[in-house]
Amino acid sequence: MVALTDHILSQSAYSAEIDLPLERIDIADWLFTLPETEYLRCCAPDHIAAGITTTEDGRRMSINVEMIGTGLVVQHYVAEEATPSYCRMNSISDVFTPNGRTQVNVVWELIAEAIDGKRTRYINRVTAHPTEDFMQFIIAHGLAYDDVAAARQAAGGDHNRRETPLFAASIARRALARQAETV
Repeated sequence: MVALTDHILSQSAYSAEIDLPLERIDIADWLFTLPETEYLRCCAPDHIAAGITTTEDGRRMSINVEMIGTGLVVQHYVAEEATPSYCRMNSISDVFTPNGRTQVNVVWELIAEAIDGKRTRYINRVTAHPTEDFMQFIIAHGLAYDDVAAARQAAGGDHNRRETPLFAASIARRALARQAETV
């Protein structure tokens, strides 16, 4: 599936503070050990299911199922980079809409930055690009790209705004649990 990365369907970035120093945060560890029940808590009722797997060539993947507006989205995130302070996940995501099924490209960036020696800023950035399939889909259904992009921007931005502080709190809980495991 070809992603049209020169087009942006939607883009949002929200941040939340974590009351732990950056060196205690490990976003990759959190993401690839995240229990499904914890994922569900991070944006109820939108988050439906989650799991961890690998690609055929061994790259780590996070599979997320969630509602974004009126679309049921199955995201097949492949880790392009996964470090304690930065993860870049890339997915050709299946979207089930009232008009049928299509695909979009979603890039999810999870970023941790030091605020000072005691606090960390978590940034949750999500960028969606159309695919060739998506462009054919909207043409076949008589939909205007600008209208679809505006709806996706509103729904995706709202979802990201709600999940970001909950992800930050979950990352903090994982960091504290890891510290307790080493004591």
